[in-house]
Amino acid sequence: MTKRILVWDLPTRLFHWLLAASFAGAWLTAESERWIGVHVTLGYIFAGLIAFRLVWGLIGSRYARFSSFVTGPGPVARYLGSILTFRPEHHAGHNPAGGWAVLALLGLGLATALSGFAAYTVRAHWLEELHEGAAGAMLALVFVHIGAVLVSSLIHRENLVRAMLNGFKRGSPAEAIRRKRWIAAGALLALVAGIWTAAVQGALP
Repeated sequence: MTKRILVWDLPTRLFHWLLAASFAGAWLTAESERWIGVHVTLGYIFAGLIAFRLVWGLIGSRYARFSSFVTGPGPVARYLGSILTFRPEHHAGHNPAGGWAVLALLGLGLATALSGFAAYTVRAHWLEELHEGAAGAMLALVFVHIGAVLVSSLIHRENLVRAMLNGFKRGSPAEAIRRKRWIAAGALLALVAGIWTAAVQGALP
């Protein structure tokens, strides 16, 4: 028996959409000298969000933790096989393939942020090329992620985009998380606001 249950806590959802917005904004301002300040500020916010998610992956709620979705290749192959047979395995949180995608996005995001900081401070051409390459790879993975979410929504007959907005999916009551984690969400917003303020005031490198 399934019902509407809370799966994604508020910090996880805020992180998801803030990361998407900061990456999109940084990408759009990457080639403009006029908007270089905005680009750098968004880069700092992007890096702060990645750092938060790494911590939240250790101490967050049930489905935010890495231990809930980081698996070996066996479960990933089994899940993909269930998709091909049109009998998809149901997972309240990230499915095994989605879990690998999360790790890849975090890894590329970290590489993009670190190479961007290095390129901005050292001003070496090869660092700029490395930064652009990492950002390009992440953009490609983002498009793959969007496509996978749309396909999964159709196969599972569940709106995964809406779930990442309101936090609810279909599942058994035992699979639900208890709290939305408002305090941690407030801390995340405070972190973003603090980085933005520090950047505007010139307190960051």
